[in-house]
Amino acid sequence: MILLRLFYEFFKVGLFSVGGGLATIPFLADMGTRTGWFSSADLANMIAVSESTPGPIGVNMATYVGFHTAGIFGGIVATLGLVCPAFLTIAVIAGFLKKFRESRGVSAVFYGLRPASTALIAAAFLEVCAIALIRTAPAGAALPSIHWPALILAAAVFFCIQFTPLKKLHPIVFIGISALAGIVFQM
Repeated sequence: MILLRLFYEFFKVGLFSVGGGLATIPFLADMGTRTGWFSSADLANMIAVSESTPGPIGVNMATYVGFHTAGIFGGIVATLGLVCPAFLTIAVIAGFLKKFRESRGVSAVFYGLRPASTALIAAAFLEVCAIALIRTAPAGAALPSIHWPALILAAAVFFCIQFTPLKKLHPIVFIGISALAGIVFQM
């Protein structure tokens, strides 16, 4: 039964997360809250690992959640659930592609999807910022607190990439330096 639920939940994510892997993050945050399969801290770890490993972030995260929830078969089923909507959509579109290739209506639909995709990615950005930069309030405290070391590190990376010589560095350099800083400061 858990395998069927994994497939169903990730099928919904794959169906509605238009815009790529980062667009899956708000859906995954909601899924974690509803199902209890993972916490927001687990989601932050999944994002970090998925961003630093080869492959699409959404697929990496689906595989991780599925494996964590139901073992190897869970990882396979969750991944299939995530990619199935895209596969079915492409299969249907391929059949009609020649007929609708120059259609203004199809172009308008894809143009209209751009703001939705942008909004999903912006929601993912805000979710990641909240996870990384804000610490939950301890029992008895009124408000959550800012995670100052993470904020300082984010600001330092942002300012470093504004300088032309550093813009030429590969992003993996910044990821490595940030990982090292995280280890040193145990953020």
